[in-house]
Amino acid sequence: MNDYPEFKVLRMAFWDGVWSKFGNKAGFGSYYHKRLLQVYRHILPADSSVIELGCGNGKLLGKLQCKNKVGVDFSSEAIELAKARYPECLFIHADALDFLHDKTYDYIILSDLISDLWDIQIVFENIKSLCHSRTRIIINFYSKLWEGPLKLVQKLGLKKPTLEQNWLTSGDVKGLLYLTDFEVIKTWQEILLPVHILLLNGFINKFLVKISLIRHLALTNFMIARPAPEKFPLRKATLVSVIVAARNEAGHIKEIIERVPQIGPGTELIFVEGNSTDNTFEVIENEINNYPEKNIKLFKQSGKGKGDAVRKGFEKAKGDMLMILDADLTVPPEKLPLFFDALVSNKGEFINGVRLVYPMDKQAMRFFNLLGNKFFSFIFTYLLGQRIRDTLCGTKVLWKTDYYKIASNRSYFGDFDPFGDFDLIFGAAKLNLKIQDLPVRYKERFYGTTNIKRWKHGWILLRMVLFAAKKLKYK
Repeated sequence: MNDYPEFKVLRMAFWDGVWSKFGNKAGFGSYYHKRLLQVYRHILPADSSVIELGCGNGKLLGKLQCKNKVGVDFSSEAIELAKARYPECLFIHADALDFLHDKTYDYIILSDLISDLWDIQIVFENIKSLCHSRTRIIINFYSKLWEGPLKLVQKLGLKKPTLEQNWLTSGDVKGLLYLTDFEVIKTWQEILLPVHILLLNGFINKFLVKISLIRHLALTNFMIARPAPEKFPLRKATLVSVIVAARNEAGHIKEIIERVPQIGPGTELIFVEGNSTDNTFEVIENEINNYPEKNIKLFKQSGKGKGDAVRKGFEKAKGDMLMILDADLTVPPEKLPLFFDALVSNKGEFINGVRLVYPMDKQAMRFFNLLGNKFFSFIFTYLLGQRIRDTLCGTKVLWKTDYYKIASNRSYFGDFDPFGDFDLIFGAAKLNLKIQDLPVRYKERFYGTTNIKRWKHGWILLRMVLFAAKKLKYK
């Protein structure tokens, strides 16, 4: 740090001069900044609080649709421009290298900042004071492949000048985040064509840049990270609600009640019966009377499909942790405490059961169902930017507060998932929740037959994937 005061004075004088000369002129980078704004608007929920370090003249922060916006920059000229243009935001004249604050934020933005920092690791250490346990850090930075082209553009006078910069790879940034106790949730690339060319930008910068081999040629890298889970105390649950959608499952009810363990501080078991052709509803009523010591509730489904039944159960649940258990007992209820532990310890914020790791019973999953599951897991991993090994395992666990956010955001995707699995996974991804797979052994059902019609439902799932691709990947 001994050389930093000289570096700081040089940098501040340089950027004050740049902002004084160029002001709010966008110039060559107008399309680039417009596209960045589109990406950030897609990421940030409207009800979130956000702080941007290195906000410049506020051109990104000021146009975000968030409730509480704070910008920090060490250039006094930039801060004055930002205050005049976006008076609804709070702008602070300070250096990110030693900036400390007494408030925490839902999102912290470092957009094209780390390339210009004296010590990135110190800044990452400092921003921990701005984090609560659910904070997300969003970073975008130029790809090292573009070092030559960008320097050429500067020499031609088509881009704002810069001093010598840090040129980092994604691996470099991931390493620095790891050293400062942050966990990377997802990474991706944006912008192959940084200038506006009619009819080409949409195709190249929304579709072509997502192709595996081509995406590494993109101009900017994006990362979303969160504070390392062990840096925050365990989250407590006062009651766990286990939701069982039961259609034609009369033969499984007694065993479900006997095998679902007491989880954490207490467990309520919620059955939602819908449209059974056997006596499932009556069996549940009788078994509830046989186990008066257990906290069991029964509701009748008014709509159709497992997804509708699960939403009914979530609506009636009193617990602050929500679990889904398939009524066919193909996933052992005894494993539910593992899901509880993963969620309260913040190993993930959406815990997703995976049936494709351990060997399964021979008749547990038909061959084409297995192929379909592997296909959808590959597609989901590509679409969401997080590893999803099994999309259709019925066992999923999340906090009720996060479910409410998913439900309130449901209109973004539409309400057309009859299973409920995609609805929850898409919603969790849109909220930038950490999705964590948890392997389970998959057993053969011993009563009745599966409610899944592989060809009919497979087509519905494929349609939902295509729809979500537009909403999540090619936005």
